[in-house]
Amino acid sequence: MTANKHLIIIGAGIGGLSAGCYAQMNGYRSRIFERHSLPGGVCTGWKRKGYTFDGCMHHLVGCSPAARTHRMWRELGAMPRPVHFPEDLIGIENTQGKRFIVYTDLDRLEAHMRALAPADGKVIREFVSAARRLTRFSVMDMLLATPWKMVEALPYMGLMGKWGKRTLEQLGGRFTDPFLRRAMGMIQYDFPDMPALIALMFLAGCASGNFGWPAGGSLAFASAIAERYVALGGEITYRAPVETIMVEEDTAVGVRLSDGSEHRADVVISNADGRTTIFDMLEGRYTTPLIHAFYDNPPQQQEMALHVSFGLARGFPDEPHMLVLWLPEPVEIAGQHCDRLDIEFFNFAPEMAPAGKTAVQVVAPASYDDWQALSPAAYRAEKARVAETITTCLERRFPGFAAQVEVTDVATPLTTERFTGSFKGYQAWGIPGQTMLHALMGKGLSKTLPGLTNFHMVGQWAGGLGLPNVAAMGRKVIADLCKRDGQRFTTTQA
Repeated sequence: MTANKHLIIIGAGIGGLSAGCYAQMNGYRSRIFERHSLPGGVCTGWKRKGYTFDGCMHHLVGCSPAARTHRMWRELGAMPRPVHFPEDLIGIENTQGKRFIVYTDLDRLEAHMRALAPADGKVIREFVSAARRLTRFSVMDMLLATPWKMVEALPYMGLMGKWGKRTLEQLGGRFTDPFLRRAMGMIQYDFPDMPALIALMFLAGCASGNFGWPAGGSLAFASAIAERYVALGGEITYRAPVETIMVEEDTAVGVRLSDGSEHRADVVISNADGRTTIFDMLEGRYTTPLIHAFYDNPPQQQEMALHVSFGLARGFPDEPHMLVLWLPEPVEIAGQHCDRLDIEFFNFAPEMAPAGKTAVQVVAPASYDDWQALSPAAYRAEKARVAETITTCLERRFPGFAAQVEVTDVATPLTTERFTGSFKGYQAWGIPGQTMLHALMGKGLSKTLPGLTNFHMVGQWAGGLGLPNVAAMGRKVIADLCKRDGQRFTTTQA
């Protein structure tokens, strides 16, 4: 019986917490060992002098009670909770102050785009019509759909195929208006190579109320799931780094911590960093050529790997919650030449700052190797220089900015690696042959390893990106264990 089966979960990230919650719901005994002092893994935030700076969440799918993903969040104790719904997806502003705001009200968006580019009515209508159609279908709900329910996707396959093959930059190329021609490539986190379908999914989700931003952000969200896990009878041991996954006769039998203590289990589930799990904890004994190729070829740099956060003694009520600000001339930020800044104004979430004040964050590409090569003194100096460069740019656009800064915080890829254990401080990058949509839908690299039994992996390194994706992975691994053990998989809601 499952009551006699013990699961050890490595890492209290969202995938590990999810696996733990569903294990407890289904009669397994489970324990999570977490290297950090907080839950959440890369789903985290940090507090500085009354401000909360968020390191993960931009939009969360599953905020609508009608969504399957909402039910999963209720099962995990993350919902119901207050949710913010900004009126924009993003804004783009050129050096003359001209703005394109991607409103989440699709009628308002279409009118705004037509006013900006009256000659491009055909492509505007086509784009907004696709978003309207997707408000009736949540692609991400397919993460939790039964095979029979997958047929719900059939009427939308043509639409997804059409827009999934076209990048945002290619979409922009269809515009005759020079401003929108460039700006369209930036409407989804300023990633021009992003499939247009992803932007349409997010825009449709925001328009329908399914994509929002839970109050308190990543840290509060992860903490709620950790509390749910403990309430279900689970145990989290913090500051307990796992050093080795113990294996006997090609079967995972437990873990050995860095303090030398050993803990045995019937099943081991790793939500830890993928490279650390496979090549350190398991010494590279169970792998494939694809896994080797993936970890042997990390990107030289990664988008959003640098977070520069400010606590401002002012409000920004008239700014979009995300803004791509084009610069009059490029600046150098951590070795990267940047002709624009990607800014997040947490003006929509007053709980992230003291009354009348605002948390502001600039995210930028960064190279782990460049930061890692610096001496401690040079590292500190470069962080200060980066913050000063960005402050100067924002002072030019928002006069008074520099004098109103109360807190400055610079988180590099080394910061992320130190606190989360994530390889090079990066998010999992693209797997050869897989698209961004594959990553969001959980098409993964290493949910299991060849030749090793009673072992599973969950999380971004195992199966792709996104909070609902990794949570669904934790849910599925327990459903699969229940099936193997001949019992019905059951869930409860908090």
